[in-house]
Amino acid sequence: MAILYSSVTRGSVILAEFSALKQRNNCSLIAYRILEKISGDNDTSASYSHEQCIFHIKRANRITVLCVADNATNRRIPFAFLEDIHARFMKAYGGVCDSACASAMNDEFSRILRQQMEHYSHDPLADKINRIKEEISQVRNVMMENIERVLERGERMEMLVNQATNIQGNATFSQKNSHRYKDSNNLWWQAIKLA
Repeated sequence: MAILYSSVTRGSVILAEFSALKQRNNCSLIAYRILEKISGDNDTSASYSHEQCIFHIKRANRITVLCVADNATNRRIPFAFLEDIHARFMKAYGGVCDSACASAMNDEFSRILRQQMEHYSHDPLADKINRIKEEISQVRNVMMENIERVLERGERMEMLVNQATNIQGNATFSQKNSHRYKDSNNLWWQAIKLA
């Protein structure tokens, strides 16, 4: 799993958290230490490295969303996750999060954290760039099919034009032959009348 741990905090008070790791680890302890070090009300986004993990942080509106990802994960995915979680949390608890006590939203919001961690860890389309690339690929495939159809239609039109030209040539040839036959037929009747 790409995203291993996530939490939503107000200052250093953890309001909700979820860990995907089965065994007890020190992610929450390290997260707590990082949260203590970054103080102030400034909106910010940052990343901190610790061993094989990278701690990604987004702070806005006095709420900090933190996630821990393995160092092989592209940075776009954790930051997209942080944006999504921050928006969901503010929509659900925006008015009451200023006075909430520690772990007040954990029962409800930890399920959302788990679901979104799985989504962003496993769905390749969770990354906006990958999603755009997939959409471009689909549009390109449709365009190629349409171009192939137009070319096939053009080839058929060319065949029809050739056939129409041949028919017209045959009609002209037949018409000239019928005039010759008529002229030769008239000459034959005149020769019979004279004889």
